[in-house]
Amino acid sequence: MTNSSSKSAKTGKQAKSLNIKKGDQVVVISGRDKGVEGKVISVLREEQRVIVEGVNRVKRHTKVVNQGGRAGTTGGIITTEAPIHVSNVMLVEGKGVTRVGFKREEVQKRRPDGSTYTAHRSVRVSRKTGKEI
Repeated sequence: MTNSSSKSAKTGKQAKSLNIKKGDQVVVISGRDKGVEGKVISVLREEQRVIVEGVNRVKRHTKVVNQGGRAGTTGGIITTEAPIHVSNVMLVEGKGVTRVGFKREEVQKRRPDGSTYTAHRSVRVSRKTGKEI
């Protein structure tokens, strides 16, 4: 692969954009953490996975590394969040959960010479209420 940033490592296809963004409040809808609500820490677009605060916590055993003098790391067991698939989470809106849709909006923009033109922007909307997210 020549350009790994825009292509998926497994399939060689363009990475699909996701409906979930960093900072969104989501609830887990399947798996061992079903029903747990948390904030999205990061989105791994190529793998179609998200890391959610307090969900899918795993323990990693780390070694003591003395390389670097005082900057070395101490060993022990570290508990961190592991990624889960984006299909296992749903966006929280108000009291319930909702699916996400997109709507194109027309926006009036101004050129440096003072004239205006019409541009489009994509907006995330709630499928349940139709309101902008």
